[in-house]
Amino acid sequence: MARERPDHTLEATALVNEAYLRLVDAKEVGWRDRAHFFAISARTMRRILIESARARRFQKRGGGRERVTLEDSLAIQGQPGLDLVALDDSLKALAAIDPRRSQVVELRFFGGLSVEETAEVLKVSPETVHRDWKLARAWLLRELSGEKRDEG
Repeated sequence: MARERPDHTLEATALVNEAYLRLVDAKEVGWRDRAHFFAISARTMRRILIESARARRFQKRGGGRERVTLEDSLAIQGQPGLDLVALDDSLKALAAIDPRRSQVVELRFFGGLSVEETAEVLKVSPETVHRDWKLARAWLLRELSGEKRDEG
């Protein structure tokens, strides 16, 4: 939520409250451990933020897009902000190619987890998280900038 614009209508406490209500209602989830809880929580918060961004987009005439600035560790140079819905679409595309890298972005960006916490959740080394984070950032930069690799 710190990355949202100052006049954003969804406060951090409202996000946590909404995530809590959804998690409490999720009776079919068999919580395995702390890592599983963090992974599901990050995914829930991502869904809430995306639903909110899509609702704002539809409420505005002309489909105005809301901007959210990525944290410094994801920083996509040259771009002051990023469309949250476009990020979600790009993460879905990344998940089809490399699910773990998509999860790294989801846990770090939406869940706010550190490299070490992300490594614990995914049961990989922190070095693997660093590598996946770096490669996912580069892939997202290319996707979000509309730049396509020359495959000829």
